[in-house]
Amino acid sequence: MITTSSLLQQLRVPVIASPMFIASGVELVVAQCKAGIVGSFPALNARPAAALDHWIDRIETELARHDRDHPGEPAAPYAINLILHKSNDRLQADLDTCVRRKVPIVITSVGNPAPVVEAVHAYGGLVIHDVINQRHARKAAAGGVDGLILVCAGAGGHAGRLSPFAFVSEVRRWFDGLVLLGGAISNGEHVLAARAMGADLAYVGTRFIATPEANVQPEYRQSVLDAGAEDLVYTDLFSGVHANYLRSSVSAAGFDPDHLPPKGEHGENFGSDSMHKSKVWRDIWSAGQGVGCVDAIQPAGQVVAAMRRSYEAAKTRL
Repeated sequence: MITTSSLLQQLRVPVIASPMFIASGVELVVAQCKAGIVGSFPALNARPAAALDHWIDRIETELARHDRDHPGEPAAPYAINLILHKSNDRLQADLDTCVRRKVPIVITSVGNPAPVVEAVHAYGGLVIHDVINQRHARKAAAGGVDGLILVCAGAGGHAGRLSPFAFVSEVRRWFDGLVLLGGAISNGEHVLAARAMGADLAYVGTRFIATPEANVQPEYRQSVLDAGAEDLVYTDLFSGVHANYLRSSVSAAGFDPDHLPPKGEHGENFGSDSMHKSKVWRDIWSAGQGVGCVDAIQPAGQVVAAMRRSYEAAKTRL
C-alpha cells in the first residue's frame, strides 16, 4: 500500500515525470525511478494492449534489481496513465491490468476518474487526475482522487491557459490532497518555486524529451534544443484538445503555423490505434515552454541529479 505521505518520503526530489505519448517507455521510466522521481507512461504507449503486462514486468524487474544493488537509494514508484475518454477502447482492459498488477500510482486524464478511484483504492494504490481548470478540478475531487495535477499555461502536450499562481492558490483554498503543478518546469529552481506557492510536487515532461532514454527521433530531441518558448504553437487542430507543439514540426508536416483552423476535423480520439496511425505526436511534436531551458541531451539520471542539486542550492540561497 502506498500513501500520499509515504510517496513524498520516497522521492529524492519532489517530482513526478509526466507521461508523454510515444516518448515515455520502459527505458525512460526505469531511469527516472532509479534517479528518485516517479516515472510514468501512458498505457496506450504499450502496443498492442497485451504488451502492457510485459512493460510492467520489465519495469518491476529492473527496479527490484536496483533496490537489491542500492539499498541506500531505493527506486521511486512508477505510474501508469489511463485516458478516460470514451474513444479509448482499451480503457477497461488497461485498468484491469493495472488492478491485477497493483500499479502503485495511476494518473487519469480526460474523463471521470471515480470508477478508477474505486478500483485502485481497493488494492491500496493512489489516483491523481490532471486538470486545466477549476470545474474539472472540483469534479475530479468529488470522484475521490488522491491528488490533482494542475496543468497550466506553457505545459507540453494538452495544456491549459491559467497562470500557476492563480490556479494553485484557488485550488489550495478548498482541496487538501496532493497538488502537482505542471507547465514549463525544467530545473530545481522551478520545483522549489512550485512548492513555495503551495504545490506538493512538480510535474515535469519536456525536459525528459532531450534524453537518450526517450523514445523519440533524434530530430525531435534536436528541435527541443533549438527551440525557445516562442517557438511553439498552441492549437486544438491536431487532437481536438488544445496542446502545445513545436512550430518547426508543424511546418514540416505541411501546415502554416500562423494560419491554422481552430478545431481538428475528427475531434478527440484517444483509441488504441489513433496514436499509431496519426501524425499527431509521432510527426507533429509536442513540447512545453520549458524548451528554452534545455541546453543539452543528457541521460535522465543526470537530469534528475542536476535538478536535485539546483533545488537544494536554491533553498540555501533563498
